[in-house]
Formats: sequence, C-alpha cells, structure tokens
Amino acid sequence: MALQAHLVELERKHKILENELHDALVHLSTDDLQIVELKRRKLMVKDQIERLRHTSSETLH
Repeated sequence: MALQAHLVELERKHKILENELHDALVHLSTDDLQIVELKRRKLMVKDQIERLRHTSSETLH
C-alpha cells in the first residue's frame, strides 16, 4: 500500500498549494512571479497524482 500512501501525501501537498495560492491571490501585494510559481508547483503535483492514479488503475487490471 505504499502507492496509496504516496497518493495521499501528494493530495495533501496539492491542497496545501491550493490554499497558499488562494491566500496569495487574496493579498494584492503578492508578487506575480510567486503566484506563477505556486500555480506551476500545484500543476506538477496534480500531474504526479494523475500519473500515480493511472499507474495504480493499470496495476489493478
């Protein structure tokens, strides 16, 4: 079940990045580059989650 634990951890990281991005967008003083970086990191984690889910679904079939 190491795969499932990794998936849970990635989902946790994604949620944290989502919250950080929300906070950054609310504060007008946030640098645009910081927002771009948060979006990039969030997308990378989302891609990892999708790859992991795809891999785990292939393993089950």
